Formats: sequence, C-alpha cells, structure tokens
Amino acid sequence: MTRLFTRLAISICLLWAGAAAAMAQNATPKYKMNFPPSADLRYTITAQQKGIPLEGEANVRWTASANNFSVSSETRASLFGKVLETKSEGAIDDHGLAPAVFTEKRLRRDATTTTFDRNAKTIRFSTSDATYPIKGGEQDRSSVLWQLIAAARATPAKFKAGSEWHFVVAGERDTDPWTFKVVKQEKIQTPNGALNAVHVLRSPSSGGGQKLDIWLAPSMEWYPVKLRFSEQDADFIEQTLSKVDKKSS
Repeated sequence: MTRLFTRLAISICLLWAGAAAAMAQNATPKYKMNFPPSADLRYTITAQQKGIPLEGEANVRWTASANNFSVSSETRASLFGKVLETKSEGAIDDHGLAPAVFTEKRLRRDATTTTFDRNAKTIRFSTSDATYPIKGGEQDRSSVLWQLIAAARATPAKFKAGSEWHFVVAGERDTDPWTFKVVKQEKIQTPNGALNAVHVLRSPSSGGGQKLDIWLAPSMEWYPVKLRFSEQDADFIEQTLSKVDKKSS
C-alpha cells in the first residue's frame, strides 16, 4: 500500500513530468495575460492505482499581485497524511509568470529544487547537471497551469475548440515543450453544482504514458474545477474542486 501512495505522490502534482522530450529551440509564444484573483482552492481526490481505490484531498494557494506570484499545493491521502508538497514563486514580467524557484517534496523522497536564474538566464536543477537557457516565458510544472488560465482569461475568443497553446516547462531534471489543446465546452458535475467548463487536454508527447485532462470554469474566474490524470492501464487520479476562498488583492 505504501508503494501505491508513493506512486500517487509522484503522479498527483497539478501537472506531471511527462515523457522526456527535446527542449523547444524557440522561446515560448508570448500570450496576453489576465491573471485570476488570488484564492485558496480545495479539491477532493479519487483514484485507482493497481486496481485499488484511493481517496484524499488537495489544497492549492494561488497568490498574484502586480509584480509577483506564488502557487503552492499540499496533497494528503487517508492514513498516510501528506504525500506531496509543491511551491512555485517568482515575478510577473512581459511574458506573464516568471518563476524564480520551484520546489517539490514527494512521499519518502528528498525535496527537489528547480532554479530560474534570471541574471544568468539559465535554468538549473538540484537533481541534474543539465542547464537550459531562459529565453522568456518558461514555466515550471505548477506555474504553467496558471499561465494557461491567464491566457484563456485574456483572450477567451481564441480559447476555442481545436486551438493549441504552447509552453516550455521545467521539471525536476530537464525542460520539455508542452502543448495544451482545447477540446470543447462541457457541463460537469461538481460539489458546487453543474458548471459549464472548457475541457483542455495534454497528451503524452511520445504517444504513451500519462494523459492530463483539465476543466476550466469561466463562470468561476477560469479556476480549474477538475483535473484527471490517466494511465494506459486504466489507473487514474481525479481532483474535483470543492471550495474556493477568494483573497483580497
């Protein structure tokens, strides 16, 4: 059972490492940005790992001002307590979010740190000797979701079925190009009732591995109201928004 929760911790980060891929040669496209209000978001978690059903909860704190941001998450599973902590913080520049440091602590593993050295224009990793140049717009696995949300809020008419949104994302060891594709608008059931949401998909770049589905609710500031991580063997992890507390700016 402990191995299952270790796998849960590895998988359940708001966004996952994904299959390894070569880094994009060009900078991330420069999108217009409109960041949502600062808020604390609470999620319920249901999962199936190796055929065993699991439950838990996750809390996400999103904070943004005119010049700075932070997004932190804490995930807990029944019986095992805290299985994952992540934090991304940095500035806001012409490209949107400009992370400075991304940290991740998984169950039974040491914390990892990804550093965006803006002075040296280099991304570095605590678990790897690899380095990558900062060209503008690069994100980490937590900040990229909020960068996507800000782009959707700024240009909702362009955030339509079939559109693709491209980012360069740093994990704990390397940096990969990510593409999100808008699927369609759907009505989904949540603890907050039925909501109209925009379904966004990120498929593994190599055609195998984990898939991520995200549902963003325009009527709720485009906050993510559901996320589902799916494996090819039918295992999954699903997070559903249960409560939102907006914070004053």
